[in-house]
Amino acid sequence: MQKISRLFLALTFLTLSALAQVIAPTAIKDPELRELQEQYLDELNALGKDILALPREYPFYLSRKLDLDEAQQKQSDQHSIRFDHYKGRTVLEITGNYYASYSNEQIDPEERAKATYLKVILPILKVEVPRFQGVADLKAYAFEISHHVSGKVMGVALERPENLVMILPQAAAIRLVGAKDDENAQQSALLLAEVYLNASPVTIWLSGEGPQLAAQRSEDQDSGKSKDSAIDIIHDQTEVEQRREAEAIRMPSLKPDKAADPPPPPRDTSAPALAALQAVNEQSLAEIVKKLDSQAHFVSYAPPSFVAFRNQIFAEFSVNTILPERAAGGSHYQMAALAFDDHISHLIRPVLAYFKGEQQFDGLGFSANVRAPGKQASSTSSEAVEFFFPLSALRCYETYDCTGQQLIDAGAVLVNGERIGLDLQVAEGGIAAKSK
Repeated sequence: MQKISRLFLALTFLTLSALAQVIAPTAIKDPELRELQEQYLDELNALGKDILALPREYPFYLSRKLDLDEAQQKQSDQHSIRFDHYKGRTVLEITGNYYASYSNEQIDPEERAKATYLKVILPILKVEVPRFQGVADLKAYAFEISHHVSGKVMGVALERPENLVMILPQAAAIRLVGAKDDENAQQSALLLAEVYLNASPVTIWLSGEGPQLAAQRSEDQDSGKSKDSAIDIIHDQTEVEQRREAEAIRMPSLKPDKAADPPPPPRDTSAPALAALQAVNEQSLAEIVKKLDSQAHFVSYAPPSFVAFRNQIFAEFSVNTILPERAAGGSHYQMAALAFDDHISHLIRPVLAYFKGEQQFDGLGFSANVRAPGKQASSTSSEAVEFFFPLSALRCYETYDCTGQQLIDAGAVLVNGERIGLDLQVAEGGIAAKSK
């Protein structure tokens, strides 16, 4: 009887865990996607159960948010499986965190991408594609998987997350899964995928011969010859169409859209234009100060205003930032990193809530008077750190589709008037090493 009870509890836990992997239809705003999510909810839940049952060398969690450490991940939202739209195409998207750590010195980026593909993405595709290959509206399978990279910076051992994105068209996915152990056929299908590692395009080669074979194919085409090679698919009209389909699909948070439309006219950053924006948004700015001051610590003598920076207009907020004890004696980079993580990042979503829809300005700026704990503001005890973020990157961060590092990379950070490059992992890793 006890064995039956334990078995029942185990099966119940597995079932509830699988349900936790799927986004609820009511949480999806788009009516078309919500209908698909509801229509195929049983299949999505079964997929979640299959994914949980897959054996892995290192822990893997489905998650709405990437780049979490494992302790945070265990306490975080693990709903991930959902239908989504990219460039007008319907994809079945899965995001997750894989806690494998690759040596930066021993494994190059392409090999890291290949390893995570083989250990995480391919096993999921094998249980996913058979369930959804008959869904007429589904055009591709999308993955965004975070793994870790370890290495040393200035002699300090650090570990940072790295994000792998793959978008595989439906026809290519069917061919890939159907290829079973035929590596050549698998490679042929993989060439139709969009693959990015930290937003940089990469190609996954299952064999070290891949690049050489591709070069040989290019030479053959230039000379007018035709090779019957497993990766020579240029003469297959069906696969040409698949290539076009793959080119049409992009992950907007990771790869910019290259539209054919002409660029917009230059932004008017004149004093009258700034004054006009200030007047139009005066009520919202006053409401932000009133509602968020206890959290933001706005500088009383510098109210929010619209400023010009690099030929664009930003709504800038001046705040006081007091750093934690561990920041004592830190560098400019370390203070800027802590200012973002401990203060500025927590203000972004509340401030953005006041600026929904299209705006007549380009982004938000945060001018932080950063000082160590117990210090009074002075020219010798504080740093002026300014963050300028474009609205497109802010929207991506707001919806948890971009990380804080991606947001920083899309914008600009200035310390005492000089622009710096800021790597959050490196900067805060230095603080952690110093405190030991």
